[in-house]
Formats: sequence, structure tokens, C-alpha cells
Amino acid sequence: MSLLSLNSVSVIADGRQVLKSVTLQAGRGELIAICGPNGAGKSTLLKAVAGLQKLSSGVVTIDGKDVRGLSPRQRGERLAYLAQDRSIAWNLPAVEIAALGGLFLSGADAIASARKALDLVGVGHLADRGVAEMSGGERARVLLARALATNADVILADEPVAGLDPDAALLVMQRLKERTVEGGTLLMTLHDLSLAAHFADRVIVIADGAVVADDKPLSALNADVLARHFNIAGQWVETENGPLLATRRL
Repeated sequence: MSLLSLNSVSVIADGRQVLKSVTLQAGRGELIAICGPNGAGKSTLLKAVAGLQKLSSGVVTIDGKDVRGLSPRQRGERLAYLAQDRSIAWNLPAVEIAALGGLFLSGADAIASARKALDLVGVGHLADRGVAEMSGGERARVLLARALATNADVILADEPVAGLDPDAALLVMQRLKERTVEGGTLLMTLHDLSLAAHFADRVIVIADGAVVADDKPLSALNADVLARHFNIAGQWVETENGPLLATRRL
């Protein structure tokens, strides 16, 4: 049985159908990239999985249990959600922000887990600095550390490398990939199709609220899908660092 399952999930918001009967499964040890054009429903899909978006129909289950029936504690222990919005209201030290991911741990254990997670994403040296004194990319990594500190089975990350410089983006993707090697499951939205092809086990393409491809990265992001749903002519080039997408607008 899949760890995470969506069965005919639909969402209607503000009078518009944002998701249309989405069905998919995710198993332990998988990194799944959700790709698609702007407004396709990618962020809504992650919120639906996290139980933060009301479903119009369908069901989301984790280990066979309806996410909507889980208590806040149970949900927090099983699912970690990284929103696309990177704003933080209070100028707390980074370690205290990251320690919020260990909400169900003792104080000392939460801090230890937070420091480890900050080190993993390359900002351990900023542990005691206030987040308001950081760059946007540094704050983004602190928030990712908060998600990693949960030790949740499933991490849902909405554009986790947005706004990061290339080396930081690669570091973050490597750390997330390592989480799946340890048995975790990751669903993330990505605009960078080359990163998706390099790191993801599967790519799910969402367009107009529906799944239009679900396969190995280069199969899901084939020339027809790229032209039809991304409006680009694309060719995959194999490099020593993995697949690279060469594109031009149609």
C-alpha cells in the first residue's frame, strides 16, 4: 500500500475548479516533483494533501487514514508543509524558528534537531541570528530546516528552491533527496525542470487542474508535454551533471 494516496480529489475555490479529479500515489523513499504552468493547481494540490485546503470531493489518505480525520498532533507528526510564502512575523533566532518543527519533542531535543537541520541546509552558522537580519534565501533555508526538523514521514515543499542562488539550490535538493534515501517521502512543486529531471524519481505534470503526465522525469517531460502545456520546444541534453533542458518559446 502506498504511504500517501489521493483518490479523485477535486477542489472548487472562488467559483473555479482548481483541481479536477486528481488521483495519485506516493510511496516511501520517493521524491516526486509536481510541475506545470502558473495557475495549474500545484500549490493547491500540496495544501489539499496537508489538509489545509477543503476538498470538494475525493479523499487524501496517509497509511490508509483520511488526513481530515487526523488530530492536529497526528497530522503534524506525519506531514511537514513548507509554504511558498517565506515571510516570518517575528525576529526570532533561526534555531528557535527551526525548533518549531520539533513541536512534539522535548525542549532540548527540539533544539538539537533544529541545529542539525540548520547544518544540513548550510545555515548552521546563522543559528543564533535573528531571521529579520537575514537575506530572503537564508530565511528560506531556515524554514526548510524547520520542515526537516519534524522528522515527518512526508514533506510537502512548495517551490523549496525559489529565490536561492544555484549552489544553495543544489544543496537543498541534495538534502531533500537524502531524506528520501532514509525512507521519507517528498512531494515538491518545481519550476526548474532540469532540477526536477535530475533529482526526482517521478514527475507529475499538472495542467488546468488535472494530471496530464505521471512518469519518470524525461518521459513525463517529453517534447509533446513541453509543447502542449509549457509552450516551449525542449530538447534534453545529457551532461556530466545530469539532464539539462535546452528550450525555446513556441
